[in-house]
Amino acid sequence: MASLPMQLLAPYLRLTRKPLSATAERTEARLARRKRAALPPRSLLRKFRVEQRSVAGFSCYSVLPRAEDSSVPGTAVQAVLYLHGGSYISPISAWHWRFIARLAAAGHRVEVPLYGLAPESSHRDASGLLAAVYRNLLEDFDSQNVAFMGDSAGGGLALAFAQQLAEYSLPQPRRLVLLSPWVDVAMENPELAAVEAVDPWLSRAGLRVAARAWASGDPLADPRVSPVNGTMPGLPPTDVFVGTHDLPYPDVLRLESRMRSAGIPVSLHIADGGVHVYPLLPVPEGRAARKKILELLRS
Repeated sequence: MASLPMQLLAPYLRLTRKPLSATAERTEARLARRKRAALPPRSLLRKFRVEQRSVAGFSCYSVLPRAEDSSVPGTAVQAVLYLHGGSYISPISAWHWRFIARLAAAGHRVEVPLYGLAPESSHRDASGLLAAVYRNLLEDFDSQNVAFMGDSAGGGLALAFAQQLAEYSLPQPRRLVLLSPWVDVAMENPELAAVEAVDPWLSRAGLRVAARAWASGDPLADPRVSPVNGTMPGLPPTDVFVGTHDLPYPDVLRLESRMRSAGIPVSLHIADGGVHVYPLLPVPEGRAARKKILELLRS
């Protein structure tokens, strides 16, 4: 059963967030608006070393513990390539930066590429950018000291990129950590309707508009945009966090089944009554998930 804070959060999300994707027209209006990414907050700049650079024409941030904080105990994963969510049409937000700060506070270097958003950019622009960022990261870290992580659309993108690594002659990271990943942008699974009715945040009507913009003329079933259809053998151990009141939930179950059939070690962390990207939210389930994620990075 969901915690009381999670239950109280649901009506707020239904009032403030659900309308954003409730209709195709509202999402089309969002596509037409100028997008401004949230800058790293001052608290993050004070506590951590933050470096910004341009990679393949896109802004990329490195968030690192300061030298005086290097006494953090050694970790199995020392670097995290983090991809933010936002339906591929919304920029990084303050919530993402807060989560990134927690990863950095645990001693990890966090690479945050601000990939191009639809409709100006598409999935075809993202893979080259991520390959360049990952190559740069591998100059300082062995691949077995790197994790790929992403939430929502960023989780789908992290998985899709991992499936394309061989095309770039790049090694798999040590681990994938996916938070409510959007792994099938076509959203034709008949089981989605029941979850959509209880999801206080997401609606398929608007998300399909965002999906078509991101696919940019390619089929929505293309593994590069719907990685649930992609190649599973060879992927690293994967942990997926999802709630039962989270629209991607049925497709995440499909992903888990396909990964297990391919022999991939995959662990599913399910929050009963949990909403979309609950590990980023200030609820007991979110705090427990964040603690577990940091444990996974140390293992």
